[in-house]
Amino acid sequence: MNNKFYNNLGMAMRAGKIVTGEESVIDSVRKGEAKLVIVAEDAAVNTCKKVSDKCTTFGVPVIQFGSRERLGASIGKESRVTIAVADAGFAKMLKKSLENRTEVDGIE
Repeated sequence: MNNKFYNNLGMAMRAGKIVTGEESVIDSVRKGEAKLVIVAEDAAVNTCKKVSDKCTTFGVPVIQFGSRERLGASIGKESRVTIAVADAGFAKMLKKSLENRTEVDGIE
């Protein structure tokens, strides 16, 4: 587990820089508001593909990390499969907290 990642995600939520839910996340990507998209590792294949394709089209980095329950808990919500970070500073901080991972710009 990467507690620093989850703590940073919680800070972004408290700052109001998080969008959750598949359609809301995709809308945020389309509008150019999303700076980073996070997809739960236990997300459905179709969800992963849909979100990844949209992020690729609009040049938004996407990572697959954590379980839906853990992602939701870190932002004070029930389980969440897709999360968009709408702030470049928080996006950079979250990516940095996962530096040891080999894949940050696409779903593995």
